[in-house]
Amino acid sequence: MNHLRKHIPNTITCLNLVAGCIAAVMAVEGRLLYAAIWVIAAAVLDFFDGLAARVLKAYSPIGKELDSLADVVSFGVAPGMVLFWLLREASAALPLGGVNPYVPFLAFVIPAFSGLRLAKFNIDERQTVSFIGLPVPAHALFWSSIGYALQPVVYGNEWVFTSGAVVLAIVTSWLLVSEIHMFSLKIRTFSWKGNEFRYLLAGCAIVFIFFFGFLGIAGTIFLYILLSIFNRKSY
Repeated sequence: MNHLRKHIPNTITCLNLVAGCIAAVMAVEGRLLYAAIWVIAAAVLDFFDGLAARVLKAYSPIGKELDSLADVVSFGVAPGMVLFWLLREASAALPLGGVNPYVPFLAFVIPAFSGLRLAKFNIDERQTVSFIGLPVPAHALFWSSIGYALQPVVYGNEWVFTSGAVVLAIVTSWLLVSEIHMFSLKIRTFSWKGNEFRYLLAGCAIVFIFFFGFLGIAGTIFLYILLSIFNRKSY
């Protein structure tokens, strides 16, 4: 029984990886709603594999490595493919001639910096109670949700969309490896004191998603970044 128990977290991590692969396929096919849903599923599984490891005391070196590999796919490649599809649709109408087919490849700044973020996290001993840089699941949720929400505005606004999306991708990718402290969403006690920003973020997330749907997820991530910048007392 103990032998089986230690494999539970790694099994959940593998499911996270599978969800990320499906999200990437959905993105390539232009089915951005399903891509967003599978990224959300991967994020839920990513939460539960860590929880299972703590509850079952089933930590292992392979589990740590597997988790990072799964996260590169689910939270790096998958959102990168969402942006790739959007840029491919928009770039066809750009006045750049032979450069147009290469514009979508700028989307791969997302998986590149996501991989760098995960590598830094694995060797950075400062990130025990908070994060330094934007966590990759939050970044992936931002791009998968905003990608689906803005899909209809690509056509007819190709130049504005392409330039704005590329700049935004560069900025958010920089946030992944920045030295900006981001508070952890783990609640150790249910008291208001010490969790003010977490409860505020949770309340705003409900409101944002209720009124704006998937775009509300992107809004929540943006608010998380702002709150982290002002939440200096937690570090």
